[in-house]
Amino acid sequence: PDAIDYGKLYKNRFGVLRRAVHRLGDAPAFAAFCREQDAWLEEYALYMAIKADCGMNAWYEWPSTLRRREPDALAKARARLADDVRFWKAVQYLFFSQWERLKTYANAHGILIVGDLPIYVSPDSSDLWAHGELFQTDSNGMPAAVAGVPPDAFSADGQLWGNPLYDWKRHAADGYAWWVRRLRAAAGVYDAVRIDHFRGFSDYYAIPAGAKTAAVGDWKPGPGLAFIKTIRREVPGLSIIAEDLGYLTPEVRRLLADSGFPGMKVLQFAFDSREESDYLPHNYTRNSVVYTGTHDNTTTRDWIDSAPPNDVAFAREYLGVGEDADFTLAMVRAALASVCDTAIIPMADWLRLGAQGRINTPSTLGGNWVWRMRAGEAGAGLRAAIRRLTKIYGRLPGSAGRPDAPGYPQPCPDRTAASVWRAGRGRPAILPRF
Repeated sequence: PDAIDYGKLYKNRFGVLRRAVHRLGDAPAFAAFCREQDAWLEEYALYMAIKADCGMNAWYEWPSTLRRREPDALAKARARLADDVRFWKAVQYLFFSQWERLKTYANAHGILIVGDLPIYVSPDSSDLWAHGELFQTDSNGMPAAVAGVPPDAFSADGQLWGNPLYDWKRHAADGYAWWVRRLRAAAGVYDAVRIDHFRGFSDYYAIPAGAKTAAVGDWKPGPGLAFIKTIRREVPGLSIIAEDLGYLTPEVRRLLADSGFPGMKVLQFAFDSREESDYLPHNYTRNSVVYTGTHDNTTTRDWIDSAPPNDVAFAREYLGVGEDADFTLAMVRAALASVCDTAIIPMADWLRLGAQGRINTPSTLGGNWVWRMRAGEAGAGLRAAIRRLTKIYGRLPGSAGRPDAPGYPQPCPDRTAASVWRAGRGRPAILPRF
């Protein structure tokens, strides 16, 4: 019950979905959805239908006529696989209609949703297959260079992610239209969006396609402030969190400051006993989001057992926590007490879970993203504790200076321009809204 079995879902869910799609028939709402989402839905559904017909192989392993998107081959595939094309459209319709009901319910109860948007797309994606001109590709439509990060103190070979890189000049030429559509779509399903690897908008690391490691590569200029200004103008109302973790150059810091987006502070990164860290709470600024740890970190309870002893000792000294004290509670208190406008505490930390509550271990395959909270774990005692701590540190809804107090604006009901309330003290507490 506390682990998701994705293999079982993959084997069993599609049969259920096909029955649901059959029963859906020609529902008017489905037809309207297809018209409204045509800019991406038709290509995606055709891509998935062909992919399934080709044994779920990546598009670059399909027959050459389909890889190259020859019009006659696409027309024949669209006709031959019409039922499957409709199925994949309907699956999207079912998801989005269910998600809208869930989000409406959550928003009505004062809960807003933060989504996560990767900066890059997968090499095996309908984006690259259908819009190769937007990426750095060779004459065969394959990536000419791929994403990653260079070697550092933690990895002698760097990190070879393998994602296709954008042709930023091409994007700039049409006003970043693809990115505008992408972020407008995100604004429709989330109240705020955390954009991963914000640094890539300042400069990005390009690794030649076919390289075995990330040891060979070059830094290239990203789209910079022109891109940010376009997003602010074309997607008003979307609240954005910038994932600015890792090594930051002065150029990246300047772009983040100019954007107005809040950056991230992770407490588990704060206690490197060898040097002063930007992640120590006394260095925080208000326009930031603080986490005890993110989805890529282990739980706080496991951190004190697995982190270098000197770092743990420094953390205990900094937080004033003895060997017998509740270290996780001290970390939670430090996050809530900080000046950061938003504090995010993973549920596994509220539950004091060890390594079994970890969500993801970067650069590993298998066993990730499977943890889920058991029914009943968030009992009355935990609810009372969360309420007490949020009240103590001025983050309880309705407190003085909170955005839902009289006189402050309320969440926008428009799904495409929702705002996210932030836990500021003595001032309106909302994420930057443009």
